[in-house]
Amino acid sequence: MHTKNSQPEVFEPTDLYQIREKMYVATDCIIFGFHEGKLKLLVFERQVEPFKGSWSLVGSFVRLDEDLELAGQRVLEEATGLKEVFMQQLKTYGKQDRDPGYRCISVAQYALIRVEDYIDKLEKHYGARWFEIDDLPELVLDHDQMVQDALEQLRHNARHRPIGFELLPEKFTIPQLQNLYEAIYQKPLDARNFRKKVLSLNVLEKLEEKDKSGSKRGAFLHKFNKENYLQLLEAGYNFEIF
Repeated sequence: MHTKNSQPEVFEPTDLYQIREKMYVATDCIIFGFHEGKLKLLVFERQVEPFKGSWSLVGSFVRLDEDLELAGQRVLEEATGLKEVFMQQLKTYGKQDRDPGYRCISVAQYALIRVEDYIDKLEKHYGARWFEIDDLPELVLDHDQMVQDALEQLRHNARHRPIGFELLPEKFTIPQLQNLYEAIYQKPLDARNFRKKVLSLNVLEKLEEKDKSGSKRGAFLHKFNKENYLQLLEAGYNFEIF
């Protein structure tokens, strides 16, 4: 309703043009894995223009009938066949020229998977390829920036939460766990201090089994005790690793 002195809102032709224009929302997945002592990224050969044939993260437009989180899970399952994988929302990328094909905003999510369980299947059946973090190819669009932001978030989370266990086999040794954290942070860690710290967190369950692949004496295997972790987390325990 307009008062006597008010003026009705007027849309200029440019405003009407903007209203008619479509803006898409997408999600892109940054998939990390740990294999042979190296932190790796799963990338795909882009199947559509623009930049068809270039290396890319895997992504998709968010459907009208799905939540953003579910869109990320769908993309991951369609691209890799994997379900119930750790995923976390990263940030939103919305520069107006980020995608020459569409005016598109992308919400990136990163995932952690156990490479040992899936490496052959992913490369042979889904056309994906693992690259070491320090030897990545150039990715399309702003995907390089997404990867760097995801690495920073992974390092932050790994410092304060036992997030790294998502990247290891169900059973692992303390040296294997240390190798993972060295791969994440790209620096060596003191073995004695690391062992003392991770054992003090009270989230590892020592097994009677040993891994003798490295020596005759072998090293005891451990499991992540998720139930104990959740109880300590609820109690406000500080899981800062180093």
